[in-house]
Amino acid sequence: MSIPDDKQEFDGLQRFDPQVISSIFDRLFPIVFRYVRYRLNDVTQAEDIASDVFVRLLEAVRSGKGPETNLKAWLLGTASHAVNDHHRKAYRQPTEGINESIRDFSATPAESVEQREKQRRVRQALNKLTPEQQHVIALRFGQELSLEETAILMKKNVNAVKQLQFRALAALNRQIDETL
Repeated sequence: MSIPDDKQEFDGLQRFDPQVISSIFDRLFPIVFRYVRYRLNDVTQAEDIASDVFVRLLEAVRSGKGPETNLKAWLLGTASHAVNDHHRKAYRQPTEGINESIRDFSATPAESVEQREKQRRVRQALNKLTPEQQHVIALRFGQELSLEETAILMKKNVNAVKQLQFRALAALNRQIDETL
């Protein structure tokens, strides 16, 4: 999108133009949803939080505190805060969830069990990383952002992001190895 288009989009957002808002939602909701889904591993919660991020966008614009330059970065930053809030709330009020995983009928039962066990170990290992390490992994691998884009979102320089990613992957490998 070119600079004039960005200005038109921000102007339309400020005016609460339904077509502009719809266009922004259609274009950016899948990105926000994938990011949240990657961090939570719960489709229903991811949909709720991703939708809430767009509500927060409209509330921020109405109060004059909305994004001024990079809408995608603002939405992903807000999504990150929402995921962190969700984790804090879940930590304070743990609940037992209903397992809604869909069984893959094309795989043998042994393969399915092995695959679920691997996924469980990776999720467990990811949960033991620091929030910043989880964030960099979610942005780099879940959202497939470049180092530069990740550095902008995390407000770090590219070398710091490289180092954080390296340490996060090393910690993830250690955590996975410990569970074997």
